[in-house]
Amino acid sequence: MRIQFSKYQGTGNDFIIVDNRNGLFHPTKEQIVHLCDRKFGIGSDGLILIESTGFSDFYMNFFNPDGSQSFCGNGSRCAVRYAQKLGLVANEGEFKAIDTKHDFTSDDEVVRIKMKNILGIEREEEDFIIHTGSPHYIIYKNNIDQIDILSEAHKIRYSERFKVAGINVNFVEEKDGVLHVRTYERGVENETLSCGTGVTAVALSYGYQHPEIKEVTVQTRGGKLSVAFNNLGNGEFEEIWLIGPTQFVYDGEITV
Repeated sequence: MRIQFSKYQGTGNDFIIVDNRNGLFHPTKEQIVHLCDRKFGIGSDGLILIESTGFSDFYMNFFNPDGSQSFCGNGSRCAVRYAQKLGLVANEGEFKAIDTKHDFTSDDEVVRIKMKNILGIEREEEDFIIHTGSPHYIIYKNNIDQIDILSEAHKIRYSERFKVAGINVNFVEEKDGVLHVRTYERGVENETLSCGTGVTAVALSYGYQHPEIKEVTVQTRGGKLSVAFNNLGNGEFEEIWLIGPTQFVYDGEITV
């Protein structure tokens, strides 16, 4: 089977996106792993299928490179741009994903997606655990550029508590009012240049500590994102918006 695809990236998170509104492509785990492989396939941080749904403008069906599924923030922003390319949506609307429905707006510079409400934050001593569509473990640490991220993240990711379901691990350092973050993603099982759900979780952890804050700028290795939110107190947040740029990379065709 030959499929046509587009490649998009959002602050260094890159995705294979396929128009699957006809419902003909049912990728196996092996096919997903192959497509996302950077040596033998196309190479990406995930596969996105744009599918039809009667309840939203489209369904964003996301697969991690290991074939598992979760919500993806940067992937969703890229999916909105691709849906605009297909003529499915204009500059605002809503899409359905594995976790819930998400509103979006966009302009020439950025895509904004509304994340699900957060009803609570878990503390693990000085660290945070926040589920923003995908679970994130957040560690505030000095000199994060110097850490061996695989070694440090594996201590959490493959701990007794998280080794089965997995968890993303974020290392955060505040510099001059900007949160700098490095993220190890489950499913990718490596560091990625950016992670939208991770950036959102990091911003909310900061908002939890600074209740007066309503928007946070986050610097990832792939670029800057911002997160706006309404802090209700007690670890509850609503009106959470992930905001950042996207870029079309190329179109292609591949046999699977």
